[in-house]
Amino acid sequence: MSGAHTHSLTKWAWLSVGAAIVTIGMKFFAFMLTGSVGLLSDALESVVNLVAAILALIAISAAAKPADDKHHFGHGKAEYLSAGAEGVMIFIAATLIIYAAIDRLLNPRPLEDIGIGLAITIGATVVNGVVGFALLRQGRRHRSVALIADGKHLMTDVYTSIGVVVGVALVGVTGWLPLDSFVAIAVGINILWTGFILVRNAGRGLLDHALSEDDNARVIDVLQSFVDDRPAGELEFHGLQTREAGRDRFVSVHVLVPGEWSVARAHDLVEEIEMAMREALPQVQVYTHLEPREDPRSHDDYVRGPRIRRDGT
Repeated sequence: MSGAHTHSLTKWAWLSVGAAIVTIGMKFFAFMLTGSVGLLSDALESVVNLVAAILALIAISAAAKPADDKHHFGHGKAEYLSAGAEGVMIFIAATLIIYAAIDRLLNPRPLEDIGIGLAITIGATVVNGVVGFALLRQGRRHRSVALIADGKHLMTDVYTSIGVVVGVALVGVTGWLPLDSFVAIAVGINILWTGFILVRNAGRGLLDHALSEDDNARVIDVLQSFVDDRPAGELEFHGLQTREAGRDRFVSVHVLVPGEWSVARAHDLVEEIEMAMREALPQVQVYTHLEPREDPRSHDDYVRGPRIRRDGT
């Protein structure tokens, strides 16, 4: 990854750190004014946002390191570690929120200065919404797992903040204090679900999950185009395997050509295939294995993936 590309990603990660610091101050001030456990739960989630933003910053910097003697395929999976750690932090925050809510439910206390507290919380929610939207946009543009996870976390914070504001406002209107605790418990449960999704997706990435259906379809289309451009029976592909690690994608495929071809001719073909693949899927690493079509062993060494060839061959 280029230095300019890395700088672009870290710039957005720093924006997330700054937004988290600002919203933590705003939300804790709102809690201190009102004494609402619902607003406290919102503030605690912003603390998790700060930790998540710092983890994302570290992961993006680590993932940008080039391959070296001990990491031949690069450091792309560092972003999955960040997303997984963020999921664990979310679990911890949700547990604290639910505990505080239950304690307040058993020991209710009246709320104060609700109007000012809610106004401050709404301001913090706007900050999170703008930054979260920007992180999601840039994360998808650059295929950054860490930025996407951070952006989703911020947007979850936005949705829960809206629920908290509505709930606390209803407490002020109705005077029914237990509603404040119920709102906080609902926020905690929602955050638990978000954490589960992040940990699940991080685990899938660490286990070398295959490319998405759309990306796999692009790979097959590229290979099929080479088969269709040649006489029936001349070219075939099998043993197709794909995986992704952070923003990097990997494709491995066996290329079957006539045994009479020269090494130079076969090499030229696979160079064309790899170039076409990189044009269809940016940041993909392609590994090809040449085999003679006539050798029976060429057809016995793959266990999965489609066989790509001309119909009738």
